[in-house]
Formats: sequence, C-alpha cells, structure tokens
Amino acid sequence: MLRTMSLPFPKTRRLCHRVGMRAMLLCAGLSTRLGKLGAERPKPMLPVCGTPILQYGIANLVAHGITDLVINTHHRGDLIRAELGDGRRFGARIQYIHEDTILGTGGGLKHALSLLDPDGRDEPFISANGKLIFDLDVTALLAAYRNAGDILGMMVVRRVPDAKAWGAVDVRSDARGLWIADILGDGQHMFCGVHVTRPSIMARLPDGESDSIRQGYLPWLRAGERLAAFEHANGYFAEHSTVERYLDSNWSLLSGEPLRHPPTRTSGIDPTARIHPTATIVEPVKIGAGARIAANVTVGPFAVVGDFSQVERSIARTIVWSGATADASNANEPIVT
Repeated sequence: MLRTMSLPFPKTRRLCHRVGMRAMLLCAGLSTRLGKLGAERPKPMLPVCGTPILQYGIANLVAHGITDLVINTHHRGDLIRAELGDGRRFGARIQYIHEDTILGTGGGLKHALSLLDPDGRDEPFISANGKLIFDLDVTALLAAYRNAGDILGMMVVRRVPDAKAWGAVDVRSDARGLWIADILGDGQHMFCGVHVTRPSIMARLPDGESDSIRQGYLPWLRAGERLAAFEHANGYFAEHSTVERYLDSNWSLLSGEPLRHPPTRTSGIDPTARIHPTATIVEPVKIGAGARIAANVTVGPFAVVGDFSQVERSIARTIVWSGATADASNANEPIVT
C-alpha cells in the first residue's frame, strides 16, 4: 500500500501590487455542453483536483497583486457566492453582479463598468474567462500592455495546431511588438479568453447582449484601430467546456503538470482522510479532507476523491466530488457527483 502525506501549501506570494487594478472573471454561462455536470454546478465551480476551477484563477491573480475582483453570475450564481464569499480568505475582495439575462462577454463587461471603474478614472482592467486554469504571467502581460501605446486592448493568444477550431487569430510582429491583424479568419493562434482593456473601450459596445470580439474588437480593428497581442508560449492552459477536457485537466494536474501559483496542492492525501489498512492507494491520487476509503479497495492510479466523500469500490481514472459516494450503483461513472 502506497500512502503519502500532504503538507500545508505555502501562502501565495504577491509578485507585484497594481494600485487600482481590477479584474473581472466571466462566470455567467449556462454550462450546457457539460450535461448533468453543468446542471449541478456552474462551469467555473467544477472541482479540478478537489478545488473549483475559479479558485485557480483567483489564486493566480492575487499572486500578481490583482486583488479587486468582479464576478458576473447567472446559472447557479447563489452557489458561486456561497462558496467564494467576499474573497477575504483568498486575499481578495470580490464583488458580484448578477445577470438575469445572459449579456455575453461584451455586454457582461459593459454591465459591470460601475464596479470596474467606480471612480471614473478609466484605469485598465483584466477580463478573464472563469472556466480557465491558466498559468498566465499576469505581471508580464501588464508590462507589455503599458508599453504598447495607444491600443484598444491586448489579447492573450497562444499558438495551436487547430487554431481555426477555436477561432483563429492572425498575429503579426513589427517594431512595435505583437499586434493582431485579424480575428476569426486565418492565423495560427487562438484567443485564450483573457485580455486587458479600459472601461472607455467597453463602454462603446451596444447596450444589452454583445460579444467583445464580434461586436467590439473585430469591427474596430477593421476600421483601422490597433489591437495588441500577448503570446502565452509556455505554461499550463486548460479550458473546461466539455467533459473530456474536464477529465484531461484533472489528470494533467494530478500527474504533476506545474502551476506557479496553485490554490492548493493538486495531489497527495490529506492527513484527516481515513483509509482502511487493507485498501491500496496507487499514485497519482488526490484524497481530500475527511474522505473515507473502505476495506479491500484500490484507489488509483488517477483518482480524485473529494472532501468528506466515500469510496466503497475500486476506482481508477475516476473523480468523486466532495460528499459523494463511489459504490456499486455508479460503477461505470468516471465522475461521481
């Protein structure tokens, strides 16, 4: 039997502090592509290695000194508020804005401008999709934005072989740096769902539902305005819109894919877990606080057992959400909710 102890994770170190800098985490989707998983929890709150996706984004922002956060909600917004609260325990201050009707990536930002720019100073802010686990160097992104001059914004992009499947971005380079020639056309990059812009730019979007790309950047770019790019060449990136991507992200982080600022450890066994002496643990695993592992079962490889859950059958490549029970009734389920 292989058992390991997890030690307390060191407190996140802030790399810089940007006075007045805010970030908005977009969380107002419906999560329909995830089927029953999305019906139970909004996509940003799906647990990856036992921790909600959204907490990974918060931890990375706080590590780079971005502590004033705005979260928009729609589907199960009550759950997001209940689990994250005011953000104090993450070293952040979280404000929420609810959308009775989904407003899109552009309309959601425009709707939240009173929180993003309360003093009317038109300070830049970061917009990030809440469904991402993204090891983005936020400090480097903001430095590049400050050096870019008069621009609409700066989109974070990465080079991928299937760029058209994601919506290809045509990125060019010149003496001014990286800039975007076109979006949703040809190109070898994808937009990563994170950008820096100013309130006065998003205020130009039409009222109501809108897309920050289709109704914003794209027509403005084609009218001759300048939009910059920041290339994320190295580091982890995962988007969780499908069950397959959700599973792959768990297995990647469980097996040691590095993150510079994770909210907690992504593998190991919590010291409060109760594991029967006849159980077998095969790494990599993540077994949470208060979890119970029954006699004569094998857990792993590639198993995530949430806090206060129970495992009464052998599992591998299986995720058991917090408080759930893996038993004979769900023997063929890779995700036990």
